[in-house]
Amino acid sequence: MRFARHSACESVRLSGSNAQLTWSSPVANRRRLLPTLSICCLVLVMAREYIIYCDESDDKGEFYSNFYGGALLLANDREAIENVLTEAKGPLARDSEFKWTYIGPHNEQLYIAFMEAFFGLIADSYLKVRIMFTQNINQTKGLVEYSVDSEFFILYYHFLKLAFGLRYCNLDRAEDVNVTVYLDDVPDSDEKFENFKDYLSSLSAFPVFHRNRIVIRKESISDVNSEDHVILQAIDVVLGAMQFRLNEKHKAVPEGKKRRCKRTRAKERVYKHINKLLRRLRPGFNVGGSTGHDTGEEDRWLHPYRHWCFVPTDSVRDLARGKKKK
Repeated sequence: MRFARHSACESVRLSGSNAQLTWSSPVANRRRLLPTLSICCLVLVMAREYIIYCDESDDKGEFYSNFYGGALLLANDREAIENVLTEAKGPLARDSEFKWTYIGPHNEQLYIAFMEAFFGLIADSYLKVRIMFTQNINQTKGLVEYSVDSEFFILYYHFLKLAFGLRYCNLDRAEDVNVTVYLDDVPDSDEKFENFKDYLSSLSAFPVFHRNRIVIRKESISDVNSEDHVILQAIDVVLGAMQFRLNEKHKAVPEGKKRRCKRTRAKERVYKHINKLLRRLRPGFNVGGSTGHDTGEEDRWLHPYRHWCFVPTDSVRDLARGKKKK
């Protein structure tokens, strides 16, 4: 089963831009575990159900900040996707939570296999993944003046509204599209989270969403624990890898030492493997900028994996905050 191919994109006003039953053959296991489409599925349904899992990482980095990531999937595929990812962990780690911060020389091969499975699901169109971040050279007065303590939710709102191109996921309007949003461990008060849910669910009344029958209900927005959601764990690893590389943490040498520590070198090897998987999806992928369009802005929906460097229109460039030229 693959995602329906619809046109997709929003004009971003605020942006600047197979059956070998061993894990050595992840494609084989995906095909063994993922359901096939049968004629019995071709029945009249009243709504299409999507789930978006979301995570964030590294609020303020040296060069890049505010990393947000999400994976979109059909609700009917969730259990099968979870089975693939859980099996990819290996028999001794299936009950363990995978996180970028846990990577070391003793387990890097487990994480590489985990990422092979995750990106295999992306390549097979079971998942759409989006990563958003800000670059520190772009300083935004408007966002700061609005309220620094609301920045987390402001950016989450724009990420969910724009990054996946949701407004174009249902152009034929043949059915309702219901979207459930799971956010990992929201680090804020219950009152602020309730206000955020009110604001995000109001997108259902946004003209383009309403016209295309896209619905995000307040009760469908939840704060969850990544320990219980293996898809969130995969997003955490990808987010961690991107902030690790973009903020040049792969170069870090502990104080008093002459060489990088073994954990840093293991993380760099995992990042390099993720980068190789990305380049299989899109040759020459640039992790530090917004992914371009091949056929038009509808690619914001069509592409399996995209990066978005968020640059609000009122930002001012401060090159002193960027990487120094050698």
